[in-house]
Amino acid sequence: MNLYEARASNIRRTWILILGFLLIVIALGYAISWYYGNPLILYAAVALALATNVYAYWASDTLVLSLNRARPASREEFFDFHTVTENLAIAAGLPMPKLCVIDDPAPNAFATGRDERHAAVCATTGLLAMMSRAELEGVVAHELSHIKNNDMLLMTVAVVLAGFAALAANFFLRVSFWGGGRRDENGGGNALLAVLAIAGIVLAPLAAKLIELAISRRREYLADASGALLTRYPEGLASALRKIGGYGAPMRHANLATAHLFIGDPFGAKNATTGGWIERLFSTHPPIPERIKALLALKAE
Repeated sequence: MNLYEARASNIRRTWILILGFLLIVIALGYAISWYYGNPLILYAAVALALATNVYAYWASDTLVLSLNRARPASREEFFDFHTVTENLAIAAGLPMPKLCVIDDPAPNAFATGRDERHAAVCATTGLLAMMSRAELEGVVAHELSHIKNNDMLLMTVAVVLAGFAALAANFFLRVSFWGGGRRDENGGGNALLAVLAIAGIVLAPLAAKLIELAISRRREYLADASGALLTRYPEGLASALRKIGGYGAPMRHANLATAHLFIGDPFGAKNATTGGWIERLFSTHPPIPERIKALLALKAE
């Protein structure tokens, strides 16, 4: 598979996941509306889910950096970081993003920002000290690809949908303790449908979370392919991922809220490499050996 085919394949798979996500949310909304015969409950849940996530998206370029204790990366102290990013941003047709660093020996990096003009690329001091120039180019190209592919917007949509599913299900369970619904209004006539509706409502947040994680993993594959397309040198990113996976230890201040943004799992690489299928299912990142294998299989045609 060449670079262009890999990028197109990942985009298709992402949108298939998004479609599945929307179907789950629609089904959840219908089940709750049917059970209570009152759509106002859904409107309240949607408004709450949106309100809790819109701010995070709008202020992402400052909020995420603050949560991860990042500081500005001066040109004098991190000259290679600046020059590599400048060259790749020009090649990608992107404005120069803000550059930041996290004082942490664990090699890692992430990109954030609501759009191309409000974006930041952040790397740990450990990554900048450990990588060769070709490896650093691979990492920066990966992060610029997240910006170019509007991944922050897509992941915000995924978080909103997953948040809606969790809030709606939680609200339903709390209200159900007070009775009401189709079972009470119609005796046993709709008992089976009511049980199915309740089961669907309870399981919907789990399904939504799994799809959210699957989207996050798929966007990592897409950024890998897009980054390789930008540098025309997949081996650089593959070598960088090998070093990131080989380090293993977690970051000092890893944060669950922003873990999916990093190029490698900030809680350590073991879950993405040696963990069982359950750990991998609930991981925000695809296994590093699989990412390296996919990169090395690409051809710059």
